[in-house]
Amino acid sequence: MLYPRADIVMPEYNPDKPNGGNSLDEDVNAQYAGLEFHYTYLLFCSAIVWLIIPGIGLLYGGLARRKSALALLFQSFAVCGVVCFQWMFWGYSLAYSRGANAFIGNLDNFGLKNVMSAPSPGSVLLPEIVFCLYQMLFCACTVMLVVGGAFERGRILPSMIFAFLWATIVYCPIACWTWNSNGWLYKLPSLDFAGGGPVHIASGWSALAYAFVLGKRVHKGDKIHNKPHNTTLVFIGTVLIWFGWFGFNGGSALNASIRSMIAAFNTNTAASFGVLGWVLVDYIRTKGHFSVVGCCCGAISGLVGITPAAGFVSVWIAALIGFLTGAICSLMHNLDKWIQIDEGLDVFKLHGIGGMVGSFLTGIFAQKWVSALDGASEYSGALDGVGVQVGRQLAEICAISSYSFVVTCILLYALKFIPFMHLRVSEEAEMIGLDLDQFFEEQIGDWSMYEQHALDGVRHDGTHASSQNSVKAVPELAPTKEA
Repeated sequence: MLYPRADIVMPEYNPDKPNGGNSLDEDVNAQYAGLEFHYTYLLFCSAIVWLIIPGIGLLYGGLARRKSALALLFQSFAVCGVVCFQWMFWGYSLAYSRGANAFIGNLDNFGLKNVMSAPSPGSVLLPEIVFCLYQMLFCACTVMLVVGGAFERGRILPSMIFAFLWATIVYCPIACWTWNSNGWLYKLPSLDFAGGGPVHIASGWSALAYAFVLGKRVHKGDKIHNKPHNTTLVFIGTVLIWFGWFGFNGGSALNASIRSMIAAFNTNTAASFGVLGWVLVDYIRTKGHFSVVGCCCGAISGLVGITPAAGFVSVWIAALIGFLTGAICSLMHNLDKWIQIDEGLDVFKLHGIGGMVGSFLTGIFAQKWVSALDGASEYSGALDGVGVQVGRQLAEICAISSYSFVVTCILLYALKFIPFMHLRVSEEAEMIGLDLDQFFEEQIGDWSMYEQHALDGVRHDGTHASSQNSVKAVPELAPTKEA
């Protein structure tokens, strides 16, 4: 337990009051008197973690070609809706119910039953409703990463159905293994501070499975096939992701202790050194040139690498992990060609490989004195003489990688053969772009310049299609503007 002041009584879970008590009969806040700053801090962390979700949408939208970028912005909010429903319906219970077995939770908290003011299963310092919100946003971030595997050729409605099912049968069991006190990886123990396995390894392998099942994108002489259409969007998305990651890692100690503060410091350190690692490899490979997109990818790879280790390592070790993860992920530049799978948003490269590297390095560099900064935890790695921890981390990597890839493939093939559940758009729709095929009256950016009058073909710049009899010309009319 954390070491409280002598005048403060730590909250305790009472099985006779699974919801924390009846607010009409008692003050349910009283049990947290003097400890309010812990759940206030976690609520703040939850708010900034949310920014990661639209940040991923902007990042993906910028990396995609212009004609399919809007679909990725839309899905960032659609995923929020689907995952919020799934988590409230049964996702939270499957991942974190106190009656879980080693692999999956039960339905004790179905529909968020009794999830309110009682001390949470993750930390007695947090009301369970705060813990539930924080963990829900982790699930939403992960699902949004997975959806990136279908970019530029996946239909949106089936992807949302897939999101609900994937969160249920892939994310929730893996979260239970890793973070539920009854989970087999938790008891092993594997060390995963903030989601190297459930978030990054699982999303990376699942996005690879999505791209594998859908098949390669169509491109017939398309010179901009793999080029980001808007570097500014990529940069803005990365800014939101980097900022949100302070809450992602900084709150994962589930308290406002010094351990949480060093986790936040390590987050920024690893991202910064991830930039240096990626840019160095880019600079050598291109013989003296730089890349803004590469810089952004380096920051994200550093963030991914430090995620499992943030609360276990010192600041200079965090710098080393960020640099190594950035450099290794950058060296995977031609991975799609090597494995012959068109996973063009690099979810597997950044999150799958980055997550595996981070988890492995956690087993090497975890130190007891860092985890003990919260007054409650003592975990060691090979650097402290516990070499077996490296093997435990490898067990986590192998289990999560194989489960997420295989189960995702099975799920997608099952959906693929359900009538009317076509996962992929037609070849014609792919060629004109998902935005024209899946949306009405919308394209990303300022598209008014592409409008033509329906009767005489006169272009009316600056006039929206809904205000006149006009049709949108397909992006091929101005190929220099589409990227």
